[in-house]
Amino acid sequence: MHEASLMTGLLSQIKAIAKEEGAKKVTGVKVWCGALSHMTKAHFAEHFELAAKGTLAEHAMLDVTISDDPADDRAQDVVLESIDVAD
Repeated sequence: MHEASLMTGLLSQIKAIAKEEGAKKVTGVKVWCGALSHMTKAHFAEHFELAAKGTLAEHAMLDVTISDDPADDRAQDVVLESIDVAD
């Protein structure tokens, strides 16, 4: 359940940014996952692909960084760092 709400929030952010940019497609998504976010690259990609299906972010290339610092203030977070868009 955690992953579903996380992906819903992330896709909302992505859609809002794409709309501001006047984009019709999101071609890339870069995220940072904290060490305590309970995410691996594969786990994140699996959930992202399911959540993005049928949206402007479907088939976007993922760039996922997993932190190994549990003391980081954002250790439990997943942070959208950037997106790449196409007109």
